[in-house]
Amino acid sequence: MSELLVKSPLFTDLYELTMAAVYFEREMFAPATFSFFIRRYPENWRFFVACGLEEVLSFLENFRFQEDELAYLEGLGLFKPEFLDFLEKLRFSGEVFAVPEGTIVFAGEPLLEITAPIIEAQLIETFVINALCFGTLIASKAVRSVLAAQGRTVVDFSARRTQGIEAALKVARLSYLVGFAATSNTLAGKLYGIPVTGTMAHSFIQSFPSEKEAFFAFAEVFPDNTVLLLDTYDTLAAAQKAVEIAKRLESRGKRLKGVRLDSGDLVSLAKEVRRILDENGLSYVKIFVSGGLDEYKIADLLARGAPIDAFGVGTKMGVSADAPYLDAAYKLVAYDGQPVTKLSTGKKVLAGAKQVFRFEEDGRWQKDLITLREETLKEAKPLLQKQMSSGRRTSSPKSLDEIRAAFKEELAKLPPELKSVRPKPAAFYPVELSQRLLSLQQRLEEEIKQRELAA
Repeated sequence: MSELLVKSPLFTDLYELTMAAVYFEREMFAPATFSFFIRRYPENWRFFVACGLEEVLSFLENFRFQEDELAYLEGLGLFKPEFLDFLEKLRFSGEVFAVPEGTIVFAGEPLLEITAPIIEAQLIETFVINALCFGTLIASKAVRSVLAAQGRTVVDFSARRTQGIEAALKVARLSYLVGFAATSNTLAGKLYGIPVTGTMAHSFIQSFPSEKEAFFAFAEVFPDNTVLLLDTYDTLAAAQKAVEIAKRLESRGKRLKGVRLDSGDLVSLAKEVRRILDENGLSYVKIFVSGGLDEYKIADLLARGAPIDAFGVGTKMGVSADAPYLDAAYKLVAYDGQPVTKLSTGKKVLAGAKQVFRFEEDGRWQKDLITLREETLKEAKPLLQKQMSSGRRTSSPKSLDEIRAAFKEELAKLPPELKSVRPKPAAFYPVELSQRLLSLQQRLEEEIKQRELAA
């Protein structure tokens, strides 16, 4: 069912179809260019990780109305038979320019631009916004935990509280893409080749006559992968029992992999548990922490000196709790060979097909310049690449590990002041407009005022 829904062109708002019907009646089949961009940052964010492109390209390649979908539209009593016949034959035939999956981008920049006959470009709007907004939101939220952890292991624990099964799978993929080491979601592991990991629940401990017996049982079955949950009853008492388990494993040539803390004062508990382990020669045992974590809590724990080796990050990352949406848009910027814009207050749109050039010096990004598509700059890197032509991909999709590796290289070039969990108010990456784009924008706005506002 989920796969069917993902591929259905009925995943669109009704007004996309009613507009398309009017275009059809008026024989408006000229190419239109739509641009997707994010208007502004959530609080404390200074960059985005553009994701969702792979979903968009797959959707466009498979775009077609099935017989039952057309029957449903006919049953609405809104559309003429001639329009429904047109939809039956409709396929996406346009081109897509977009930044590659996993590219770091900034507010105001086009992440993707689609040029196609206006009916095609209009009908896909809902899907494009949904896929790019969710992918970019979660990837951008997840990387903040990676940065806060300062090189320590971060694992996805979000599956239980994301909004739906499909979201949980996407979160596992997106968090891995930006640097999470693994996921607890075994289906995501199978689908995407992501490492999976897990420990034990409090219910496991409670089901045994004693905590020690629970620990022994787990270590017997998983001697090479034992991580003990310490906070079911008393964390420090459990740490002493963990020492006993570790010694027993050592006698068998094995090692206790780690212990997990999931509640309480994590700073003081981590310090005490670390002391107990080290005093017993168990410096190799890792301390893993979970329980309501996000980038802010991770940064706070480390700033207070908590000796933590790994973090399980779940709900607050998986639902992007403090920033649950992006102020993003997919707007018409050209039709029938002519650039267009609008004057809506606070929602202006940069006209015309565009390109973004990135300037780099000594391995650090300096600024981005938004230009018209036809402009060229030898001293900077163009970010938007042709991803589809005549409705087909221009290259094979990259693997998740390839995207992950490319993103890691990008992240190293991001100015350090933008990576902070709480950046300074003035710390923003410079994004500028070329003179040609600025002049076009000013000319169009003046023409619109003269045409639409004349007495």
